[in-house]
Amino acid sequence: MREFNLAPIELPPESETLRAEVRDFLDQEMRSYTVVERARTWFGFDPAFSRKLGERGWIGMTWPAQWGGHERPDSDRYVVIEEMLAAGAPVGAHWIADRQSGPLILTYGSEEAKQAFLPGIAKGELFFCIGMSEPNAGSDLAAITTRATRCDGGWRVNGSKLWTTGVMHAHQMIALVRTDQKAEVRHAGMSQLIIDLNANGLTRRPIVDHQGESHFGEVHFDNVFVPDSMLVGEAGNGWAQVNAELALERSGPERYLSSYRVFEELVAAYRDTGDSQIEPLVGELTARFWTLRQMSLAVADGVARGHNPVAEAAIVKDLGAKLEQDIPLLAQATIGGRVSQPASLIATIEYLLRFSPIFSLRGGTREILRGIIAREIGLR
Repeated sequence: MREFNLAPIELPPESETLRAEVRDFLDQEMRSYTVVERARTWFGFDPAFSRKLGERGWIGMTWPAQWGGHERPDSDRYVVIEEMLAAGAPVGAHWIADRQSGPLILTYGSEEAKQAFLPGIAKGELFFCIGMSEPNAGSDLAAITTRATRCDGGWRVNGSKLWTTGVMHAHQMIALVRTDQKAEVRHAGMSQLIIDLNANGLTRRPIVDHQGESHFGEVHFDNVFVPDSMLVGEAGNGWAQVNAELALERSGPERYLSSYRVFEELVAAYRDTGDSQIEPLVGELTARFWTLRQMSLAVADGVARGHNPVAEAAIVKDLGAKLEQDIPLLAQATIGGRVSQPASLIATIEYLLRFSPIFSLRGGTREILRGIIAREIGLR
């Protein structure tokens, strides 16, 4: 049976020194943010804030200097991400570009693509989204039907993408498309293309959720031209590249800190009260946070050393989404019925009760994640 590599990792002292610098910055920059704005975490969108992070060298931190990066250790990046999420910083503008699009281009992209996109991403000025999900495909990426056909100098793309995070604000999309319509294997014949979201024939529309917010959108391609230089990696290798990319998407601290604002408000409201109901809840949540953080660090360390911890990342995502959805429910159940509660705590719980159902959808449903884990341990 396959052994999972989730051994605890200690961050070096230098990275912990950076933590204090990041906290000082956030204390200054986020004084005016409301608790609900902080509760949006990595869905919060503020291009000016992203540019400030770029100026400090906190985007593209691990990338080579020739592409606008800063050649810092992965542990430094982890600390910055962790502190941004814990504070509820509005990192949504650059989030996907920094987390997965940039690294994907750095690994597989053409020289032209690296020159065109990586420096702008590192400056916090160029935003990406990911085109994976499609209508009628659910969470089964192998069921995608968006196709790209060869033409003079590149590809013509036709089809649709759905539930695309940040698409209304992004400049570019990395889309998974079918480039070989005759491939006999479901997971073969797919490729990744970088598509300009202002290209002729491309339309995008926001999806308004039950809170009146538009974090997601849909995209339609009508004979959209994509140059050859915007092919990511090799034609037909899209499935392998996407799985490596999803390890980055599924295992970061954003997969267990999305409801952290409730925890912060709960502790602030009941600190030193000796409340017999709140203390056990805080203890339980602290233990779950600590465990998931150790697991997430282990996956991040594996990725940094060139491994592809697909199953480990799926475990972090599955357990993390469960914690994120449990936190507002447990908080509500514990304080419910009390006559007086801090308004900030109530507002945070109410927002995340409505928002948290999506946490087990983005990055793969529980069924998909558990299927990946089952395959890795030989149960399917």
